[in-house]
Order: sequence, then C-alpha cells, then structure tokens
Amino acid sequence: MVTRRGAWIRYQDPLSDEQLDFAVEHYQAAILQPWETEAAGRLKEQRPDMTVLAYKCLSSVRDFEQGPVFTSGVSLEEAEEAGEEWFAHREDGSRIQWATYPGHWQMAVWEPDYRERWCDNVADFLEDTPWDGVMADNDVFDDYYGLRPPLEGGRTMADLRRTMDQFVPEAGKRLNGMGKVLVPNIAESRRDPGRWARHAAYGGGFEEVFLAWGPDRYLDPASATAQMEELGGPGITIVRTATDGRDDHPNFLYGLAAVLVFGAGEQVCFSATDHDGYSGTPFRPELEWDLGTPVGGPQQKGHAWSREFTDGWAGVNLNESKRRKVTLSVPPGLRSADGEPAPAKVTLQPHEGVVYRR
Repeated sequence: MVTRRGAWIRYQDPLSDEQLDFAVEHYQAAILQPWETEAAGRLKEQRPDMTVLAYKCLSSVRDFEQGPVFTSGVSLEEAEEAGEEWFAHREDGSRIQWATYPGHWQMAVWEPDYRERWCDNVADFLEDTPWDGVMADNDVFDDYYGLRPPLEGGRTMADLRRTMDQFVPEAGKRLNGMGKVLVPNIAESRRDPGRWARHAAYGGGFEEVFLAWGPDRYLDPASATAQMEELGGPGITIVRTATDGRDDHPNFLYGLAAVLVFGAGEQVCFSATDHDGYSGTPFRPELEWDLGTPVGGPQQKGHAWSREFTDGWAGVNLNESKRRKVTLSVPPGLRSADGEPAPAKVTLQPHEGVVYRR
C-alpha cells in the first residue's frame, strides 16, 4: 500500500499534463481553480481516493475575472445587481479594495442575502461534478487586507469573526446536504480555542500558515504547539509550511516532521511552498515513507518533540532562540533519506525537523 501525505495546493498558473500525472502519482489532496473541472475529473478517475477541492473565496469578489466560472462564490456582476448592500464599506461610504490584493473587493459577509446567494451559487457549481467540495478561502480572523475597521455601522474584526461563525456552518450544512465537503482556510484558530473544530466540522480545514509565516519568520513555541490541535481533525486537515520555494529548504522537513509527530494516524496532508507559490509540485520522498504505526504518543523534551513508529522515527524542535538546540535519542536500525544509518543521537537546531525510517 502506497503512503501519500502530500497536498497539491495549485491555484495560480495553468495546469500542465505533466503536473497532473505527477499529482496522480504523489498527492492525497488537491486544491485547484474552480474552472479546472476537467482536471478534477481526471484526478478522481485515476485516484478515487484523492480529495479534490475547488477554490472559492468567502469574503471577496474579484473585478478582473471574466467568468463564466469565478473564484468567488458571487460574481462582481451579481453583487452590482444586488446593490451596494452586498459590498462592505468604510464609514465614509466607500467600497473597500484589499490593499495587498488589488481587484479584490470586500463583501458584506454579515448580509444574509449575500451568504444565501454564495451558498446557492456554490451548490449549483458543484452539482453533478467530480469535485469533492470546496476549499473556502478567507475565513478571516484579523485584518490582513487593509480593511482598517471600524467599517460601516461601527463593525470591528470581532464582528466579522462572529459572522464567519454563522457563514461557515450555513455553507457547510448546505454542501454536506448534497454530499460535498467544505474545507475553510481557517485563519489563526490557535487564537480562538474551539474555532478549528467548529469550522472544520463540515469536511475539514486548511491551515495555510503552519509553523511559519515565511522562510525565516516562525511562530513561537507556544503558538506552534497550539496549532497541533488542528492535526486531529475533524475531517481532512491540509497544512502548508512556508519556504523560499525550494523543496530542500529546512522548513519542508520542519513542517513534515511536526505533522508526523503530532498527526500520526490522522487524515493530514502536507505541503510547503513560498509565499503564494501555488504553481508548482512541491515534493520530498519522505512524504511517501511508510513509518508503520505509532509506538506511543509524542515525547517531549522542552520545546522539542519526537515520536517513534514501528518502522521509523520523527523529531522536531519548536524552539525559537538560536541557543535552544536539543539533542534527542534515535532508535536503532533506522536510515536517513540518502540511505545512511541514522545516528544514535541527533541534535536539532531551532525550527528543524528530521525523519528516519527502517
């Protein structure tokens, strides 16, 4: 039996046949642009066990998309026809364009009619298609896009978060009712205990910032440890760790080792890319290693953790300070990716992970 843990987060440049062939061979989950329905069908035909999701945004419309299929649940034309009440506004009445993503306009997610149309449109889009469901992007927690609250009516980011606590269940129940899943990009659930479980309850969740915001910008140990709850579901968990775009960047193994230590046996799929680097096929052989079954739970040594398996071992150091390297004992009889015998002890630098197998 082939072990696959890779996630293909692929919603930028057009797909190639070579990439699709690679995905069939190596990935367990895929997130594609919603107009890639033919590619979704090809993946599901050759790999029925793969979870294939279409990208849909919960919070914005994009003025540069021509259609007829849109990354948003509601098109700009539909929103214009509905009137200004479907657009979010500043207190001076102006619409809000996302500062970091030109052409993205913040929607009034607190408007029930907008949310209902979003659910109607996405359900219609999924009907009689090979898609397993959608990855619902921008289940936001904080002000990432220059909204600069308060918005119209004095609304704050806390108000938007409360709205998402309504919107996600509405969309999730609608899609579940037709046999599809909703997998939101659940921002910063570690800051709101219970948020991940609530929002992942309709098929799973996506963590786009797992352990690191960038190739050298990391979560502190307490925040990183808090994220590990996400690896226990419910549903599928897709996590992505930031790198500089190279598969040999240390963060690739850092994130994967953490997934193995804390998410062993769960339905977790992993990817590592640079910022918005969703055009390639990131991969390391360790994604497909069969380490067997866990021998007990994660073992802690300060902010370093390890876990033994019947056919392997993984260790990860979540420490932040450069002086906080940790030495861990490694079970005998294991080897590294290059086939060399694993050491009896391994010293991990902060933000370093390692995986060995029998």
